[in-house]
Amino acid sequence: MLHSSLRARIRTLRLVPAAFLIALAPALVPAGSQAVVDSTFNTQDGDLAVNPAPDWAGVSETRQPDQPTGASDDSFGNGTKEDTAVPAVIDGSIPNNKSDLKNFGVYFEDSAQGRFLHLFWHRVQEPSGTTNMDFEFNHSSTLSANGVTPVRTEGDLLIQYDLSQGGVNPVLSLSRWVTTGAASQCEASNKLPCWSAKQALAGDAVGSINTSAILAADSDGLGPVSARTFGEATIDFDALVPGAGCNAFAYAYLKSRSSDSFTAAVKDFIAPVNPGLNTCGALKIHKTRDHYAATTHPSPQAGVQFAVTRGGVAIAGSPFTTDANGDICISGLEQATYRVTETVPTGYTVSTANPQDVAVSGVGDCTSGAATANFHNVPKTDIAVSATSQVTGGTASTISCTNGGGSVTTPSGTASLSTLNLAPGTYVCTITVLAAPAP
Repeated sequence: MLHSSLRARIRTLRLVPAAFLIALAPALVPAGSQAVVDSTFNTQDGDLAVNPAPDWAGVSETRQPDQPTGASDDSFGNGTKEDTAVPAVIDGSIPNNKSDLKNFGVYFEDSAQGRFLHLFWHRVQEPSGTTNMDFEFNHSSTLSANGVTPVRTEGDLLIQYDLSQGGVNPVLSLSRWVTTGAASQCEASNKLPCWSAKQALAGDAVGSINTSAILAADSDGLGPVSARTFGEATIDFDALVPGAGCNAFAYAYLKSRSSDSFTAAVKDFIAPVNPGLNTCGALKIHKTRDHYAATTHPSPQAGVQFAVTRGGVAIAGSPFTTDANGDICISGLEQATYRVTETVPTGYTVSTANPQDVAVSGVGDCTSGAATANFHNVPKTDIAVSATSQVTGGTASTISCTNGGGSVTTPSGTASLSTLNLAPGTYVCTITVLAAPAP
């Protein structure tokens, strides 16, 4: 079913050469046409050149090359299939007529028209039959037991780019890594964890392969590209990660199968790389104080607690505590407004607003792009002043301090004034001693 977010973004249908057609949504568009995702990026021409719409040559995508073709080219072996949780990594054993890969690219577009994931693959040789390229996206940054591919976690994505009819007809589909529930949700395996049943990306994706050679001048650094060795796609990102929340993928990699059958052995792969695919924001809290004995002014303040709420509800992990640098950083946040409230430490007063509302409105993490809230404290001081007559009843004293310090008068010969919780500043206390009442 066409996503409502995409329905509003379907543009004018246009006829394209038959070699470029993709079996995406025949029930939604007339035969010989395809739905066009409303992105300005051009993934329907099977090349990389800007002509005139934005294309790979006009963006800074994440690009990863494969190891050189040959015996040293890393690959999957020992019968590794898509559902193998820890693929066996070996060298060589790649059928170069179908599955030998060269490069892949990932570009995430976040625009006023929507969020789109753009992908390309590049392989050595034109295939002679059915084949497949799969893009795997992993949330975890922890490597599996093979030391190369990441540990899979619930919700990881497998975007399948199947080529049938002699490798000229791309069909795009999606599976998710599932770890709980019934095995019936698996595409091929009869036990969990597994990749879920294929979900056709009908109406949510477009793509193409190159039906003719691409000159080196038009390949954005890939060199001469022969026919049917380059493919690309644009996918509505909301179809991949529907609903509320944000997503940050630590790794992505490309792999190939010798057949478009899901149970076929996985062959070549291109090592995982951070795809720069992050729809989450981050919030950084920086806490400083005035401290006379410190070597820097102001100085960071460790051990201070902050509550962080959204819409009056505490977020996971709240309250948070500042580290030795006076910092707290919270990543993986949805783009929204968060209220940050300091629990003011004993002996201090706040010299900045408390609480503060902070808008996490962009994509970022704790390395860059985090929205920042700055808090500062100053220490408080108690003042005690006293005057005591050496002769009982011999004198009377009056003490008065400026800046809200207060005043006290006593006829008994002893006067004492204690003023608490004073912020740093100048305080003048005047003591008047009388030996006799005024005439």
